[in-house]
Amino acid sequence: MVDSLAAVETVLRFGAFLGVFVLVALWEVLASRRPSRFTRAQRWPHNLGLIALNAGIVRLVAPGAAIAVALAGEAHGWGLFNVVTLPSWAAILLGVVLLDLAIYFQHVLFHAVPALWRLHRVHHADEDYDVTTGLRFHPIEILLSLGIKCVVIAALGAPVFAVLVFEVLLNGASMFNHANARLPLVVDRWLRWIVVTPDMHRVHHSVIPRELNSNFGVNLPWWDHVFGTYRAQPAAGHEAMRIGVDGLQGPEEVRLTRLLTQPLRGVSPAIALTDQHADIVSHS
Repeated sequence: MVDSLAAVETVLRFGAFLGVFVLVALWEVLASRRPSRFTRAQRWPHNLGLIALNAGIVRLVAPGAAIAVALAGEAHGWGLFNVVTLPSWAAILLGVVLLDLAIYFQHVLFHAVPALWRLHRVHHADEDYDVTTGLRFHPIEILLSLGIKCVVIAALGAPVFAVLVFEVLLNGASMFNHANARLPLVVDRWLRWIVVTPDMHRVHHSVIPRELNSNFGVNLPWWDHVFGTYRAQPAAGHEAMRIGVDGLQGPEEVRLTRLLTQPLRGVSPAIALTDQHADIVSHS
């Protein structure tokens, strides 16, 4: 059962990845939002190489781990949803929402703890912001994130179908909201009440600390409003804002080898989230 569901998850995730990737990449070509610092030929082989490496490591170390934990939870009666009786549709919907909330808190944690920030800044150090940025993470962060997610799934007793839906949504949403693509302003204004839009999340990739430590949501935008981390727009505007991490800029930092060794290099570590949170709230 585990192997068959893991195979289904793999096919669905890869199919969703390929479909969303192609659509977002075409959208970026047809309606680009910002000028690019580097060409795709300079960046994409390295970003895609890191994405492929991560996929291979997960397949080798923990294939189908999230689904396996959800199945074990069902079999052994672990977690909230195996204690509280809910209709199946409600358990699935609530499971997806609570998993998204957990990812929000995980994201905040990776900004707040210096050692975790060193891993996470591999994602932020991309000076361009496009569909490949959405999946550009250090392999150690990928494995830590998977471990955290499995603990949350076990604690919730999340239904298997909720986990499957969430995994597909998380992958697709990350590519969508990292798109270097333009939405009509009126569409963005309304859509960002339902999902995290590219303009909303792009603020989070600013080099300015008070903007960097805002808009942590990936799927749902509600958590940033609830917890006071929402920021509507970058101060400099989307075309002029600086993206990346100071000290990790330049053509040499694009290379895959530099991405893999980046956490070991002594660039000034985390921007203390606690120091910035009051500023974020006061400007919300």
